[in-house]
Amino acid sequence: MTTRTPGRRIDKAARAALLALLEETPALTLATLDPDGAPRATPLYFAPVDLTLIFLSDPASQHSRNLQADPRCGVAIYPAVADWRSLRGLQMRGQAVRLSEMETPRALQLYLQRFLFAADLARTVQAAPYRFQPSWIRRIDNRQGFGFQQEWQIDA
Repeated sequence: MTTRTPGRRIDKAARAALLALLEETPALTLATLDPDGAPRATPLYFAPVDLTLIFLSDPASQHSRNLQADPRCGVAIYPAVADWRSLRGLQMRGQAVRLSEMETPRALQLYLQRFLFAADLARTVQAAPYRFQPSWIRRIDNRQGFGFQQEWQIDA
């Protein structure tokens, strides 16, 4: 069952479910396209700010260079479960961009609040914060029935 709500606001209950998934899941898979058109899937830790996701990456990495060339990307988030009946997660499309110097301190603060271990990483590795802004979200939740889905087209 798929419920599509293009261009409509995400209702309070659905937003709470989306935010709960983001809070309980520490990592995402970022999908970008390499210069030759080949897909690239990269696991990254993230910090949610409402439905926006902040992640750190080396600007010289291939996925960061891919985003520089084309900020359109996809994200998948699924908490680990042991049974298909418990499978739930998010698929998202949108854009990811490197944050400006002005935006960086707040983004790093939010990220480091969630991942204390990353403080050492941020000091020793060339890492910059990026923001993923979704334009489309699909929520999957088999706990509500096999194949349960909700979709939203998010207006900018």
